[in-house]
Amino acid sequence: MERIPPGQIVTERFPILTYGEEPRVTPERWRFSLWGLVETPLTLTYPDLLALPQVELTRDFHCVTRWSRLDVAWKGVRVRDLLERARPKPEAVAALVHSYGGYTTNLFLEDLLREDVLLAHTLFDKPLPLERGGPVRLVVPHLYAWKSAKWVRGIELLDHLELGFWEKLGYHFRGDPWREERFQEGPIPAASLRFQSRKGGREG
Repeated sequence: MERIPPGQIVTERFPILTYGEEPRVTPERWRFSLWGLVETPLTLTYPDLLALPQVELTRDFHCVTRWSRLDVAWKGVRVRDLLERARPKPEAVAALVHSYGGYTTNLFLEDLLREDVLLAHTLFDKPLPLERGGPVRLVVPHLYAWKSAKWVRGIELLDHLELGFWEKLGYHFRGDPWREERFQEGPIPAASLRFQSRKGGREG
């Protein structure tokens, strides 16, 4: 399988792209919640996150603006592990990710359940810096990077697709780099995608 998605250029740099001001969130103030269509809502502090089983992984990072950075090393907690604790209800098929500062992005539950989707607090063996979304960001390496929300504060499970910030402005509702799902063309086939998510769908 090709390593670089179509239309991408590999860079040794690691550009920082942020819309608006960077929220100033310290580890002491950081809180993460998992709520919505779950049996057991969760709230975590930063020490709570560090006390959970930790995962180190290296994945490529693909930005919709056409650059790719290879072999990015993260450390954090699998979102799948948190979802197992929260126990999504049967009708939950999608999520809206919330960040400090008001940013949102949407994901399907099947995407969040992949084993390499993390709440990451460490980048290249150092605490995640503020400008890269610290103290904690979401990392969804199989989708374009705008889905990897910086300064994440919560995940809300839903029974429908609710578009996030960039998706409302015309970005694709899913963002698979291998399909070049950069921008939405035509209406979103919400009904069929809800069914696809329930059945497992295609993983990018």
